[in-house]
Amino acid sequence: MSLKEFIEEYLNEDGKLDCKDAYKISAKSKTPIGEVGQKAKELGVRIAACELGQFGNLKGTGEYSQEAEDRLTPFLDDKKRVTCKDARAQAGGIGLKKIRGTLKEKNIDVTYCELGCFTEKRRARLYLKTKSWIENQEGELLFGKGKTEVLELIEQEGSIAKAAEKLGMNYKKAWTHVKILQKNLDDILVESQKGGGGQGGSKLTPRANEFIDSYKQLEKDIEEYANERFKELFLKPRNKREFK
Repeated sequence: MSLKEFIEEYLNEDGKLDCKDAYKISAKSKTPIGEVGQKAKELGVRIAACELGQFGNLKGTGEYSQEAEDRLTPFLDDKKRVTCKDARAQAGGIGLKKIRGTLKEKNIDVTYCELGCFTEKRRARLYLKTKSWIENQEGELLFGKGKTEVLELIEQEGSIAKAAEKLGMNYKKAWTHVKILQKNLDDILVESQKGGGGQGGSKLTPRANEFIDSYKQLEKDIEEYANERFKELFLKPRNKREFK
């Protein structure tokens, strides 16, 4: 029987190959377990119900065992992880259920799945999001991302009406944004030519472009500093290559 036939014979009701059955195939066909996993991948068959509890819904979560912990401890790396191969090897005489339960109880992670489902499990990445705006002492908005977008679209479209349309707002609301900015900044930001009905051409003044450039630079500087500080405070265990 070919490896393909073995895999097709052992598929579960969901069309997946359970971890324990993959090992059975390996033993019966005398094929290295890694090749079984690779063949399953080539056939588009997903591996399910990891016997070490790393993925899939395996019935019975297992139970903690001091003996299992004693067996696993010498094989843990500096990040308290054990390879799939080493973890499975410690099950002799006590069973995988106790190994699985102990891994979960002690928060021991498993790396380098023998079936090739993962080479190294890593924690989910975390990201910091920042939002900056400028206010006066009364708490009134002077400049921010939303107002910047309005100005940029006016410059891009050459029209307040067209900019408003792209933003999904009416002309009056877009023009109100501009008037509030000009009042709070005490400067002219948009120059409009007569055209009737708000359809005349509009362009930004040099001062408006200065405000946009300065705000974008400030936002970029804040984000860069915040992310570096975030890494220092929240991602200390991760090495430098993982920050890239």
